Amino acid sequence: MGGSDSIFIGGGGPGYAKAQRMALKYANRHGLIAGATGTGKTVSLQILAEAFSAAGTPVIMADVKGDLSGLAAAGSPEHKLHDKLIERAGRIGLDDYGYRAFPVVFWDLFGKQGHPLRTTVTEMGPLLLSRLMDLSEAQEGVLNIAFRLADEDGLLLVDLKDLQAMLTHVGERADDLTLRYGNVSKASIGAIQRRLVVLENQGAAALFGEPALRLEDLIAQTPDGRGRINVIAADALMRAPQLYAVLLLWLLSELFEDLPEVGDPDKPVLAFFFDEAHLLFDDAPKALIDTVEQVARLIRSKGVGVYFVTQSPDDVPEDILGQLGAKLQHALRAFTPRDRKVVRAAAESFRPNPEIDTEAALTEMGVGEALVSVLESKGAPSVVQRTLIRPPSSRIGPLEEAERAEVIASSPLAGLYEKAVDRESAFEILRARAERAALAEEAAEAEDADPSLGDSPFGRGGGHRWGQGDGGHHWGGDEDGSGQERFNKGRRYRPKSYRDKAPKRRGDDVGTAFAKSLARSVGSQLGRRLTRGLMGGLFKGR
Repeated sequence: MGGSDSIFIGGGGPGYAKAQRMALKYANRHGLIAGATGTGKTVSLQILAEAFSAAGTPVIMADVKGDLSGLAAAGSPEHKLHDKLIERAGRIGLDDYGYRAFPVVFWDLFGKQGHPLRTTVTEMGPLLLSRLMDLSEAQEGVLNIAFRLADEDGLLLVDLKDLQAMLTHVGERADDLTLRYGNVSKASIGAIQRRLVVLENQGAAALFGEPALRLEDLIAQTPDGRGRINVIAADALMRAPQLYAVLLLWLLSELFEDLPEVGDPDKPVLAFFFDEAHLLFDDAPKALIDTVEQVARLIRSKGVGVYFVTQSPDDVPEDILGQLGAKLQHALRAFTPRDRKVVRAAAESFRPNPEIDTEAALTEMGVGEALVSVLESKGAPSVVQRTLIRPPSSRIGPLEEAERAEVIASSPLAGLYEKAVDRESAFEILRARAERAALAEEAAEAEDADPSLGDSPFGRGGGHRWGQGDGGHHWGGDEDGSGQERFNKGRRYRPKSYRDKAPKRRGDDVGTAFAKSLARSVGSQLGRRLTRGLMGGLFKGR
């Protein structure tokens, strides 16, 4: 796999490079694995994950097709490709080649093929949620206001029902909030609520909740010093490509936010592989692409190497492509004028090698071959070399279902994330306020209908008054009673005939008063702000 300070990528015989190694000290300067379908990108991804793990560097990768689960099992002489793998190892001089398994932890947003993967709405933040829901600029502004108000009121947004309740709260306070933050359109709120329903139908509700993922569980080593390989099941996620892209973007932003500066370490702290990278950039707003570029540029100092895996190098914006130090370019197809233009651009992105016709090689290479360029002394790119990629030591192809279940059951994280927890958060707090306010309104209406209730303990002339006196009853306000006290001082009681009102059931009061009372309820100030990652909040740090 390489020496203690490098990763062996491959080599070859006549017409090929003797050996291609990627120095670990430059492996945090990112990379690209590109090529048409069926040219060997998955195996290149697999051998890099193996090498990083063996060097003690943890890995995060999405498994789009299910093939990468084979990392958890050793290769076998019974495999149909065994003879070809042995021949390839001998041809490139991989004398110590053998089969071995690697420490894999499986994750799955839906909790079926791995440990559940969750975060909170607060941690995700309005920018990524706007990307996830494909909101307009005006709708994104309203979502930012909802997050700002949740911060000010100390309301934690854990899951989608918390966000839905918060948006209802914003809608009821639209007139007041418009004066403070700009136009809060109820039409925009309604559009966001509809998008949230779509997200629920796509299964995105499973992403939001607790226990939320702890990054230290991703960045871990085994007792023997190997880095864990975190494989995120993404085959079902691909049916909701924006959800897939946002999930990995969130992970990347959390890593950037939480990891300390380490400068240029001897080896990466973490290797992050972003498969199907075009999904990250397709139709993405410029602000998001600029943010990804900023993260890619700065996260290097945190010791994280980001590797984009895609079919064509032009799937990655030019500004980001220019930051990628290692490139493994598999064969490209040139059937159309646009294809030929892509091939020409890919060839020109390499440092030329006078011994290779790079453009011709891009269309001639077979499966398991790649044009390789890595960073050499002082971080300069090497000349491009046509290379036979080394064979993997783990299994090529997916695990059987029973094998995956065994790996999950024996995982060091087994049982930590499986059971969801629904603690008190924005939805529960706002609902409780609404119910208390509904009870207060019901009692007030009863008193209006029968003034004789004023002499009762709950009337105006009784010994107890809402929100007043030691041991007084606080209904519908803050814990100190201030909310209901202001409510009572502002109310003017006018005797009315009970016959002038249609009878109301208590159940109707609680249900209909939920939205109405949100605007009247006064949220407690916690004196602190809920923070989010770099991509998480427009208002972070204010």
